[in-house]
Amino acid sequence: MLKPYAALRSSVATGHLMPSPQTTGKTKDKISVATGRSLQSWFEFLTTHQATTLSHTDIAALLKTQPGVSDWWAQQLTVKFEQHLGKRLPGQDCSGQFKLSVNKTLPGGLDEALALWLAAVAGIQSFNQVPLKAQPRVSQTEKWRYWRCELADGSRLALHIQQKTTDKVALSLQHEQLSTAEALEHWRSFWKAELPLLLNRSGS
Repeated sequence: MLKPYAALRSSVATGHLMPSPQTTGKTKDKISVATGRSLQSWFEFLTTHQATTLSHTDIAALLKTQPGVSDWWAQQLTVKFEQHLGKRLPGQDCSGQFKLSVNKTLPGGLDEALALWLAAVAGIQSFNQVPLKAQPRVSQTEKWRYWRCELADGSRLALHIQQKTTDKVALSLQHEQLSTAEALEHWRSFWKAELPLLLNRSGS
């Protein structure tokens, strides 16, 4: 459960919502195109329906009753609303932990991209001076390839590879279970620099 903030309790009690974390115009446009309503319109809808006192699950359920809102968009809008209220910081999940993702598009197919990554991390026993807790695991489905690893600080790494077009793959490195916003930014800076270096090392 997310920890309440004193400022949040005050703002909800008086009916004045806290300022939203910055949302880019590109994100707002995607929301409008996908759901037929702007982000601000969704905030007004949720506030009118007393969603400020609802749980994450109940907010998402309310959103899914509206035309054009898929399960995925219900979750995205719920997160945006919780950030708007101050219940959730950017990058924070439902458990109060933080997570990030760093993405890259590569030429080739699923198995080729996985082989490239495995070559890049071969022999590595730590990232950013944090040791691996256990050896990485690899799995696959028809449309995805996965690489997962746990670190000694309790956080987890997960690489997801998906075929983006016939000759390109989308690679997403996710770092989950980070305990603080400071750790989130620390690791975000690390992976933005390290991921290209790792891939270049293996010849991408």
